[in-house]
Amino acid sequence: MLPPRSLICRRRAAHRRGVDGSDHHPALGIDHGEARIGIAATDPLGILAHPVETIEVRKTDAIERIAILARQRSVKTLVLGLPVRVDGTEGTAAEKVRGFGAKLSKRLPELPLVYVDEAYTTMDASAKLREAGRNAKQQKGIIDQAAAVAILDLWLESL
Repeated sequence: MLPPRSLICRRRAAHRRGVDGSDHHPALGIDHGEARIGIAATDPLGILAHPVETIEVRKTDAIERIAILARQRSVKTLVLGLPVRVDGTEGTAAEKVRGFGAKLSKRLPELPLVYVDEAYTTMDASAKLREAGRNAKQQKGIIDQAAAVAILDLWLESL
């Protein structure tokens, strides 16, 4: 059985970037929300993105938790979803994400921070979870992680 077309394309893209694309990977994807932050990561070669965890903002210092995850996973790039409006402009939600990004960059100055337009990533993630048999209540704990995976997938496709 052949791997999915997107996987083949990513492997080819990794080879175009360099021998293994390791200049950017592993990367940590971040879906920022006021209550929860979804985290996902790529494998060391940048072939696949997978969910990692959901940070409960009221219970955990999100910046410190991301710093710990970045260190544990030897992360080389941070990818933060940016909520851009349909017309391409940025609103107050994007302003909050950029503020969070500034704090993250201050805490982890050695890591490049890349913003990715996260338009529809949560909706797409929710649809995929419904297809997998998860109702809205069952999605609560993992929807943010799934959106972070979608953010990383968009970024991987752009490389």
